[in-house]
Amino acid sequence: MEDIRNILKERIIKDYINTGKDPLNNIIGQENSKRQILSSILSGRNILIIGPPGTGKTTIAKNLSLLLPDIDFPANIPFWAYPEFPFVPEEYRKKWEEGPFIKLHGNDRFIRIQGSYDISVEDLIGDIDPSKALKYGIHSIESFIPGKIFRAQHGILFFDEINRAPPKVQNLLLELLEEKKITIGAYEFQIPMDIIFIATMNPENYYGTEKISDVLLDRFDIINLNYPKNIEEEKKIILKYGKNLNIDFPENLIDLYLNFIFELRNDDKLDKKPSPRSSIGIYEKAQSLAILDKKDKVEIQHIFEAILSVLPHRIRLKPAYKIEDNEEGYIKNKWSSFNIGKGFRSR
Repeated sequence: MEDIRNILKERIIKDYINTGKDPLNNIIGQENSKRQILSSILSGRNILIIGPPGTGKTTIAKNLSLLLPDIDFPANIPFWAYPEFPFVPEEYRKKWEEGPFIKLHGNDRFIRIQGSYDISVEDLIGDIDPSKALKYGIHSIESFIPGKIFRAQHGILFFDEINRAPPKVQNLLLELLEEKKITIGAYEFQIPMDIIFIATMNPENYYGTEKISDVLLDRFDIINLNYPKNIEEEKKIILKYGKNLNIDFPENLIDLYLNFIFELRNDDKLDKKPSPRSSIGIYEKAQSLAILDKKDKVEIQHIFEAILSVLPHRIRLKPAYKIEDNEEGYIKNKWSSFNIGKGFRSR
């Protein structure tokens, strides 16, 4: 197969750049970040997208997979069973010659790995299957069960929250990013990998993250994503991705709670700020509450109730302020003073 980076590069140039279309038009705003991501793809670079939760990091990566063309893949075999891999059983190799075949779409070749403190090298590369080791011997390649990385062959390997992964896993990635190869330790040979590698991370001050080594960072083009820059941009996001429950939601009330969200994002007392995901949650929750009250439109009390349901677990006070209040109490007080200033009162 042709190099996956060249395939995606040619697809972007032919179908989008030459026609004036935006290949990432599902992403609202973030124009400079999208430009930087596309330039990295065109130059065949590894990408690390940094930004707070809910800013579209995963959505961008998934949208890139939709640009990949379909490929023919043998039916009824695992998606890691490409013939170039030495551990692929003979019965699977025959399928590549005989068929039948299915269409593997671009989004089928988007393989996600979720970073966490307990993810291991064996989870990614694979390990010895005890039952096969008894049959073939522990040193036989036929005893090897491949890990998740090999499913990404000829596709996109998406490593979400890479800075939650332990140092051993980060060290494993150095070889993959630098040489485009993976060494299976027990067998001491390298396997070429044809992948596009996209990783994400929250800013380093977020809870539960590991520091990424400078050596690993050096293998990436780093692109930063931020919260929407204004109310109108965020409103487009919630209207596009939020569920419309067929009840009137006055625009001035949408503007009201979005202004409140923006005020919280600028609040120095918060360690963790509300994301656009929070805005979408309030939009949907307020509608459902109005329906439960048999109203024909969303009212201010529905927004207040939705805020108390959606926000407390999505923000975090800095330790110095937790002594005085908890997140729910803080939001109540903040909303009350904000609301009075805007000329509204919540019941």
